[in-house]
Amino acid sequence: MELLSKIFVGFVAAIHCFILWIEMFAWETKGKEAFKGSLAPEMFKPTKTLAANQGLYNGFLAAGLIWSFFISDPAWQNYVALFFLGCVAVAGIYGALTASKKILFIQTLPAAIGMILILLK
Repeated sequence: MELLSKIFVGFVAAIHCFILWIEMFAWETKGKEAFKGSLAPEMFKPTKTLAANQGLYNGFLAAGLIWSFFISDPAWQNYVALFFLGCVAVAGIYGALTASKKILFIQTLPAAIGMILILLK
């Protein structure tokens, strides 16, 4: 269970690193593919700065999850991972309610599985 929970924490961190990259550096190219249907194509250029800001926040979520791997105390490692996974889950729920239902599966579900795995250790 320990290894599986770490795999899920790493997976969620990787998802958020990828989201950071799309929103900060590839908004007008890969962003158009990733967010097809959520935003009109002509809106990507004028929203580039807003997307970069969102990407930075996704990077902070990834950084917190990655940080949890470097905490030597097992209890605190779990607390930090649970906090950041909880943040991801809440952000995913909000995104699913306001932007796209698929966010629930891309963000919330992996975070929730990670949280369950940590709690079952």
